Amino acid sequence: MGFIAAGRADVERAEAIFGALLAVRPRRAFAHVGLACARMNAGDAGAAARALERALPGVAEGEDADTVQAFLGLALQLDGRLGESRRVLQEVVRRAQPAEDNDGLRLARRMLGEPQAQAVAVT
Repeated sequence: MGFIAAGRADVERAEAIFGALLAVRPRRAFAHVGLACARMNAGDAGAAARALERALPGVAEGEDADTVQAFLGLALQLDGRLGESRRVLQEVVRRAQPAEDNDGLRLARRMLGEPQAQAVAVT
């Protein structure tokens, strides 16, 4: 329901739904990203970026942090802050392990035009 509201740029409804989820799981990326998507779809990428910047220090390390930071890069790009966006996305890619792969890392790599991680064969 939250992402339906976000897709329709219904920030008020998205805040109600994702706000409740944030109360239960504040360290997970899902609700932060959902709220940011609602704001970006409503044409307020700046507000989305500010919210993601505030959320990032409290998000769990690893995949959740990568996802929030990748969406921060997207919000910054949509807000016209291209240099900042590139730096944020490069940081996600830079801290990844060679064969690491998750949604945030894939988004960051795609936005930077970099190749995706290749599976490492175990012998």
